[in-house]
Amino acid sequence: MLKGKTALVTGSTSGIGLGIAKSLAARGANIVLNGFGDHEGPKAEIAAFGTQVAFHGADMSKPAEIEEMMKFAAQQFGRVDVLVNNAGIQHVAKIEDFPIDKWDTVLAINLSSAFHAMRLALPAMKAANWGRIINVSSAHGLVGSAEKSAYVAAKHGLIGLTKVAALETATSGVTCNAICPGWVLTPLVQKQVDAKAAAQNISNEEAKRQLLGEKEPSMQFTTPEELGELAVFFCSPAGNNVRGVAWNMDGGWVAQ
Repeated sequence: MLKGKTALVTGSTSGIGLGIAKSLAARGANIVLNGFGDHEGPKAEIAAFGTQVAFHGADMSKPAEIEEMMKFAAQQFGRVDVLVNNAGIQHVAKIEDFPIDKWDTVLAINLSSAFHAMRLALPAMKAANWGRIINVSSAHGLVGSAEKSAYVAAKHGLIGLTKVAALETATSGVTCNAICPGWVLTPLVQKQVDAKAAAQNISNEEAKRQLLGEKEPSMQFTTPEELGELAVFFCSPAGNNVRGVAWNMDGGWVAQ
């Protein structure tokens, strides 16, 4: 379905981003990975699908590096057909205690990076009259949680940005949508589980149960593979007129 097309997925060396990249590669897309840490392992996982894969280590808090990454993708594969803005970080503190530098960094990586990647990808998408922008927001893009002001503000903002892009491309072959996961057992969330287990002197499994029980009625984690298949749907012909949605895959979190 995506043979000959190129997908750039930010924050894709692990977790949700890697899951989405693998699902797109399985449909034939060439992949540009981005992120910190080991990237040779993820590159090998993508290459196993028989598609081409490249990596760029842009710091998504820095617009100049994002611009270099977009140029790199174009040089490697011609243009970016599918842009998945997934890079994100978290910091937890009450508003009055929230460090200003942490606020700025969370907003830069979780929201502004998507704007910069989109503004650079859209001209080529519009010229080709085909493109898919998928912004990975969160259940926290739809509802709030205490002590997560920067993350919640950024994820809400990302949904607003998604809607504006969808309106600006509404008569073209370019679509823009958002995915809003609930709890996904990424390395970041596993750290929260470990911390809860240590703080309460409980087992890891009990900590997971408590974490899910606070928010997610299904009592099960959403998986990167499930989110990847939703991204594939957005890229398919069935997604041609799905525009500006914030699609939550959250086990009933925001249905409450």
